This record gives sequence, structure tokens and C-alpha cells, in this order.
Amino acid sequence: MDRSLRERLTELYRRLLRVYGPQNWWPIDPEYHRRHGSDPREEIVIGAILTQNTSWRNAERAIENLKRAGALSLKGVRELPAERLGELVKPAGFFRRKVAYLREVAQKLDPIDVVEKIDREQLFRIRGIGRETADVILLYAGGRPFFVVDSYTKRIVFRTFGVKGGYEELRRWFEGNLPPDVELYREFHALLDEHAKRRCLRNPLCGGCPVEELCGFPSGNP
Repeated sequence: MDRSLRERLTELYRRLLRVYGPQNWWPIDPEYHRRHGSDPREEIVIGAILTQNTSWRNAERAIENLKRAGALSLKGVRELPAERLGELVKPAGFFRRKVAYLREVAQKLDPIDVVEKIDREQLFRIRGIGRETADVILLYAGGRPFFVVDSYTKRIVFRTFGVKGGYEELRRWFEGNLPPDVELYREFHALLDEHAKRRCLRNPLCGGCPVEELCGFPSGNP
């Protein structure tokens, strides 16, 4: 492990945390689950499917629809007629495909405790679950140290550290330079996303950026 790299990565995390504060991801509604006797981890799994190829705002609208229908659970997904489920999740886009994915996941991850021990490769065999979705489920629902890599993460890592690669390469890069700490992985992933949305845009707002001195992008390197 490159100590200087680990120190820079840790400093990036500390600065983002200082500026944006704790993000407390993955967002769930504990009160809803208390009222309905459902498991909050099921909301994470459902949200991980709904947010595929869309914004979190759109996924959240679909989640709110499921709440109003009292169906924000794997049991609710299994029992709702497919047409009605499609109506509820339509705001998340690709709703027919996502209905099929939700149905599959609701069958294969029952009971939800399976997320604590299922192999990553087993998740890949479930229709609708790719690398990023699998790691969201493992990290946020399963409480297991798998770092989630998304397009925002890739953008910041390339600009800040000059590191570029595929999903698995970047996941291993993070896990090789950070301790296997679930809370750290959760918070860091969320902070990277927040920074990408506020500052590290496609056309970045570099002036006054809280991590500008750690980043090679303003100087054109990378």
C-alpha cells in the first residue's frame, strides 16, 4: 500500500466531510418501517434497483409512491399486481424492466438477512444486479466493506489522482488504499457524490474548491 496515496485519499475524505458534513447514506425512512413492520434493508435493495439509469430524485419519487401504497418492502413488491407496481415505480424510468428486476430480487433476497452472507458472485446471477448495484446492497444493506464506484467517483478519482480504470479496478484501488471500514466506505461514497454534484461537475467549479490543492485538474494534470 502506498502510504502517501493513502494519506492523500484520507485527507480528501476529511476535507469533504468537513465541508459537506455527514451524509448518512443510504437514506431510509425508519418510521415507515416501524409502522409497517418491514425491514429498512429492503428499502435499500429496492432503491438500488430504482436508481439505475436515473437520478436519485426520480428514484425517490417512485419510493414515495411505494410508501403511499404501503408496499415499500420485498413482500409488497411480490404481492402487488405487476401493472400496479409499474404505475408506482414509473417515475424512476424503464419501469417495465425495473418491475421485472424488483420481482426477481424480491424472490431471491427473501429473507432479507441473506444480504449479510450472500456472495457477490451470487448477486450477479440475479437478474437486474450488476457490479454497482451489488456493492450498494452489500455495503448499505449487508454492512459489508465493498466500495461503491459510480460515474461521480470515477470523475473525481481521475481528476484528483490521475487514476482511470474499469469498475473492478477502481473498487480494488479504493479498498487497497483504505481500511475495510463499512462506515467509512458509506460516508466516503456519499461525499464523493455530493462533491461531484456541487463542485466537480462536468464543467467543474474549481475556484475556491475545498480540495483544490489536492487536485491536479485545475493545472491541467490530469
